[in-house]
Amino acid sequence: MPDYLTAHRADLIRELTEWLRVPSVAGVPEHEIDVLRSANWLAGTLRRTGFPTVEVWDADGSPAVYAEWCAAPGAPTVLVYSHHDVRAAKDEEWKETAPFEPIERDGYVYGRGSSDAKGQVMAHVWGLRAHVDEAGAPAVNIKLLVEGEEETGSAGFSGLLESNRERLAADLVVFSDTLLWHRDHPAVCTSMRGMILAQLEVRGPLRDMHSGAVSGPAPNPLIELSRLIGSLHDEKGVITLPGFYDDVAEPTARRRAELAALPYSDEDWLERSATRSIGGEHGWTVLERLWLRPQAEVISLIGGDPIGPSRGAVPSQAEATLSIRIVPDQTPEAVADQLHRWAAETLSDRVDYEITVSAETGQKPYATPPDHPAVAALAAAMEDGFDTPAGRMGNAGGGPAELLARMLEAPVVYFGTGLPEDRWHDSDERTAIDVLLAGAATLASFWPRLAKLPPAALAHPAR
Repeated sequence: MPDYLTAHRADLIRELTEWLRVPSVAGVPEHEIDVLRSANWLAGTLRRTGFPTVEVWDADGSPAVYAEWCAAPGAPTVLVYSHHDVRAAKDEEWKETAPFEPIERDGYVYGRGSSDAKGQVMAHVWGLRAHVDEAGAPAVNIKLLVEGEEETGSAGFSGLLESNRERLAADLVVFSDTLLWHRDHPAVCTSMRGMILAQLEVRGPLRDMHSGAVSGPAPNPLIELSRLIGSLHDEKGVITLPGFYDDVAEPTARRRAELAALPYSDEDWLERSATRSIGGEHGWTVLERLWLRPQAEVISLIGGDPIGPSRGAVPSQAEATLSIRIVPDQTPEAVADQLHRWAAETLSDRVDYEITVSAETGQKPYATPPDHPAVAALAAAMEDGFDTPAGRMGNAGGGPAELLARMLEAPVVYFGTGLPEDRWHDSDERTAIDVLLAGAATLASFWPRLAKLPPAALAHPAR
């Protein structure tokens, strides 16, 4: 690890905790000003880092930060993507500290956004500072785009890219909103699943009705919705949407071997993921279920009187939110159609229903082109940063990687400093300080390695 990073450990923690105090919660009107404050905080930090051009782009009320440092003629141009908005937090469920009162404790920084994804942005800031301290200037041309609405699905991100396509032009995109496999066994992420969100509303009686007056003949939307959700998977963990697997590409033997080479045990996974037990689609390993296979989850379910005393009524409606992770060659549009067919074929005609699919926030999966030279350069840099060889992995979540690759016509590589045990979207979110430093050291090594590759070697396969 560069001596520069070791010497500035306390400064990295100080800056990160300062930023975490800004409650940049996405999609909540009363925090809209905080998202702007967060963007302005980052803009000031990037100016102090040395970026000659730093701007805050409005992006329809979800401000994004853009910066560029392009002073390396003939070297590749890299666009770094991440986000500075965070998920809402329930203060009463946090035990280490309040969500926006970050603290350092036992080698971790606790606070909302510490790992997802402000910590990842800070790894880039300090990695660049360490690189410039040694080299005097960036070895490659660097652009940063840190958006402010990722946690709500990046609905306006496509328009932002379209409006600024020329300024964002790059030979390579580094996507930094991902996880590492293990702090002691780093791995280069080379794929990300896509995602589609759907709201399902089932309607029974025309209004909430006293159960003693109508119980029996009245349709119960909670029962009908529960029956529908119960049929989402069969006894082998297979998703039952009609035609769901028709477009699922078979993973290559090479890809399966890469995942099999990662150190894994059920005991370690259960301890770090806090998932209690292991399930999923039969015939696939846990890592293949995470990164190579599609999945459907129910992330909210509501009806009746979930808060306060019961009124003893048959509810008039029940609602569920489904999160579906997709893989090549599935598309959000096709899965949306499958959802509609599944509900129509399964729900009783005694109830009415409506499915709302957020098409504008649907995200397609993306895999880095096999054998892309930037992957080898990143793996070597990770070995420098973490002092151990890097494996290969995927990312189970979603994000606008495919959108960036398609609109900018540039390949995407992934690098993040999160861990499964960092409690993303949950209480007591945290980031491991030694992992942040190793991530910064990785990036300090990556830029000069990437500079040795001619821009033409990084070209998008479609070019």
